[in-house]
Amino acid sequence: MARQPLGQNFLIDKNIVRKIVRSAQLQPGETVLEIGPGRGILTEALLEASGLVIAIELDTALCGPLRETFGARSNFRLIEGDAVTFDYAQIPSPFLVVANLPYYVSTPLLFRLLEQGSRVDRMVLMLQGEVATRLAAAPGGRDYGVLSVAAQFRCDVRVAFKVPGSCFRPQPKVGSAVVALTPLGRPRVAVRDEGLFFKVVRGGFAHRRKALPNSLRDEGFEAVRTAAALDAAGIDPRRRAETLSIAEFAALTDALCAE
Repeated sequence: MARQPLGQNFLIDKNIVRKIVRSAQLQPGETVLEIGPGRGILTEALLEASGLVIAIELDTALCGPLRETFGARSNFRLIEGDAVTFDYAQIPSPFLVVANLPYYVSTPLLFRLLEQGSRVDRMVLMLQGEVATRLAAAPGGRDYGVLSVAAQFRCDVRVAFKVPGSCFRPQPKVGSAVVALTPLGRPRVAVRDEGLFFKVVRGGFAHRRKALPNSLRDEGFEAVRTAAALDAAGIDPRRRAETLSIAEFAALTDALCAE
């Protein structure tokens, strides 16, 4: 039985499983990390198509059945734990991530996975539809935000296909989509201080309705310094964060570094 506090919606459609595996382009010998294997419908397909499958499951009630079903498989490893706080250095790299992410923690999980950088070869993830849209969003709309910048700064992002609610039990109240993220060899744009870059991005989006200088001021950036940096970067101070490209955020960050 699905546990609502854990946001469990179990995938039941084997055709969707096949499409996920095809999207992942798995090769024999590759290491795959699956987060939230649930009842194991995707796990079984991953075990057939790849090398080692390491599954992280938080729900202890599901771990027993998973071990009973797959424990005899030499290429299966099960870790009982929370993927949000898990130390991913334990996973031999490079590895793939193929998973139906629990919707209630999908955003913090995405940030944790993006932090792994070159250790992750690629990711194919089932997500809530609106999160998939945010990941792939371009500047200029309400879907574009911190998650969009973080993902596209480090990865090529592609929405592979949508998944109807009828493919899950219980049926979720929101739509789903599978997204493929391919980490870039280096960040999409060069930036002097990556930590400051993300501080600027978060500060800019913290108050979406405000012009960039006001939002950054409210997040602790000095107004005079910000104004000078915006001028040096050629960015109109009347603009909001959602209109800035990743390259413009990088230019603003570098200008702040020079101040």
